[in-house]
Amino acid sequence: MGSHAAAPRRRRTAVLLATVGFGVLGAVAVAGSLAFAAIGAADDARGPASPKAPATAAPQPSTADDGIDVAPESTATPMSALADTAWVSRVASAAGIPERALAAYAGATLRVTSERPACGLSWNTLAGIGSVESEHGTIDGSALDAAGVAVPPIVGIALDGGGVDAIGDTDGGALDGDATWDRAVGPMQFIPSTWSTHGVDGDGDGRADPQNIDDAVLSAAYYLCDTGVDLATPAGWIAAVSAYNSSIEYNNRVAAVADVYATVG
Repeated sequence: MGSHAAAPRRRRTAVLLATVGFGVLGAVAVAGSLAFAAIGAADDARGPASPKAPATAAPQPSTADDGIDVAPESTATPMSALADTAWVSRVASAAGIPERALAAYAGATLRVTSERPACGLSWNTLAGIGSVESEHGTIDGSALDAAGVAVPPIVGIALDGGGVDAIGDTDGGALDGDATWDRAVGPMQFIPSTWSTHGVDGDGDGRADPQNIDDAVLSAAYYLCDTGVDLATPAGWIAAVSAYNSSIEYNNRVAAVADVYATVG
């Protein structure tokens, strides 16, 4: 299948329809601790930091709370509150990620990994995608409000075949304001047709909103895990991110950003 999202919004690069070969990005995928690095240094009383793999070593899977300082949880704890606020503040500052976005990346990782430990997902993969797609919800002057909603809404270019896939309107313009062509929407840049089948409620308000960072990131996390691969392996990571967007350039950009984030925790 084609990518669920458009090519990066600032570049009208053609989206490759073939899945990227595992060998193309292998060196990037294993550099550092790419998709499964410690999610944050637990250098306080909660325990020692998880070891970082050498740049040339094969990556090792992490557990759900590997490096994340986990907040006290109740049945009513929203996803964005799953990670300890002090951890979020410290890592957000070090990584240059808005705290509201990082809370969503970490919370989605904790939730999905508790449900699907074999997926091998980690926060820096979600953050890498969020960075490339929308600069963590800040592209073109947008910002995430306290509820995690992008204001003004983030809407990508028309998918009219001009350097991107041609995808005719599937939602009557309800999500993207375009009744002729689909456009990727929200911080994680879902196209309407994919959101209709994969969008979930991440903040517990009873609705799935692609402009809400919690909803969008949790949906992206499930989308990656639904590929059925283990993201804690180079081949699995490449396959999952390629399912999100099959452009080789895109895969490399996400890998590069995620690798940087792997070093800040």
